[in-house]
Amino acid sequence: MEGNITITLPKLGESIVSATVVQWFKKVGDRVARDEALLEVSTDKVNSEIPSPVAGILQAILAGPDMEVQVGEPIGVVASQSAGSQPAPTMAVPATTPTCGLQATSNATLSPAVLRLLQEKNIPLSDIGKIPHTGQGGRLTKKDVEDYRQAPATPAVTCRAESPAIERVKMTPLRKAIADNMVKSFYEAPHASLITEVDVTRIVKWIAEHKASFMEEHGVKLSVTAFAARAIARALQGYPLLNASLEGDTIVMKKFVNLGIAVSVDQAVMVPVIRGVESFHLADIAKQIANLAEKARAHTLAPQDVQEGTITLTNFGMTGTMIGVPIIRYPEVAIVGLGAITKKVAVLPDDTMAIRSVMMVSLTFDHRVLDGLYGCGFLNALKKHLEEDL
Repeated sequence: MEGNITITLPKLGESIVSATVVQWFKKVGDRVARDEALLEVSTDKVNSEIPSPVAGILQAILAGPDMEVQVGEPIGVVASQSAGSQPAPTMAVPATTPTCGLQATSNATLSPAVLRLLQEKNIPLSDIGKIPHTGQGGRLTKKDVEDYRQAPATPAVTCRAESPAIERVKMTPLRKAIADNMVKSFYEAPHASLITEVDVTRIVKWIAEHKASFMEEHGVKLSVTAFAARAIARALQGYPLLNASLEGDTIVMKKFVNLGIAVSVDQAVMVPVIRGVESFHLADIAKQIANLAEKARAHTLAPQDVQEGTITLTNFGMTGTMIGVPIIRYPEVAIVGLGAITKKVAVLPDDTMAIRSVMMVSLTFDHRVLDGLYGCGFLNALKKHLEEDL
C-alpha cells in the first residue's frame, strides 16, 4: 500500500502531554524500515525513540530539534511505497538564524503548539518578527507568544557585546522538561513540609555486619535507601492519602505502591519506579534499586520504567547534605527526602547517653489533599519502621 503516512507524537506515559525533539536519526529522503527509530524525544521522565509505523521514505520533518510538540501533533511524514518507487522528498524544518533575540521565522520553523497559540491570540504571522525569540537557535516558543500579548509594546532590542566573564548555557531538553514539571507542581500544589530526626543506629550496624554476606548472596549492595523504601511502603498502609493523586476535586488513592527512586544522571535527575514495592522483601527492593539506577545512568530506561509512580523517595544525604525540602513530582502528592547520616551524643529512653547514628527525614506533601496532622502521623510511622524494623 502506497501513500503518505503522518507520524504523530504518541502518548509516552501517564501525565505526559508533550515532549521536546532531541534529534532525528534520519534525514529527508532517507529510506526507513518498519519499526526503525526515526527520532529521539525527551520529557522530564525519560528519553524515547519514536519508530516508523511503515517502511518507506522520510518525506518531511515537521518538528525539528528543540521543538516542543504536544501528544497527537504531527512530527513527520513517511511515504509508504512499493519497491522501486522513489517519491521526491518534500520539506524539512529549516535552520533559523537568530538576530539578537529577534528573527523573521517562516511557518515551517514554528511548532504546531506555537502556531495554534498564535491563532488563539489573533496574532498575525506578519507580527512574528516583532516578538523576541528566546528558544534554542532563536526559535519562537509558546512563552514568547504569551509574553508578547502581555506586553505588546516591546522595546527595541539593542545588540551589544557581552562580558567575557559571562557564559550562557542553554538548558538541555531533559533539564527544560524537568524544570517545566517542577514549576507546574510547585505552583499548582500548595506545598507543606515536615522534618523529623530518625535514629538509624540499628540499620547502620546491621548493614556493616551483613554487607559482605548480602552481596555474596544477592549480588547487590545493601543501603539505607532500601530500608527507607520498605518503611515507606509499610507506613503508607495506615496513611493512604499520601499514596494518591488529585484529579479535579477527586482524590485518587492507589492500593499499590509504585515508589519512584530519584537517581542523579549527568547533572539531572531521573526517577525510575519500583512497581508494587509493598509486596517485595528487602533483598528484592535492593535489587530493584540497583538495577534501575544502573539503567538510568546507562540511559537505557524504557518508558514503562518511569511511569505511574505514586510517591517518590530522594536521598540527597548521599552528597553529605543533612536536610532538604524537595518538590513534589506532579501528579503525585508526596515526596520523602533522606539526609546524611551523622553521629551525635543522644539521651536514651533509660536516661543513659550514647553515640548514635541519626538521619533527618523530610516529608513534602500537597496541602490540598491532606493536613499537617495527617502528615505528622505518616512521618512518625515512617520513623518507627526505620528505627524498629530489620
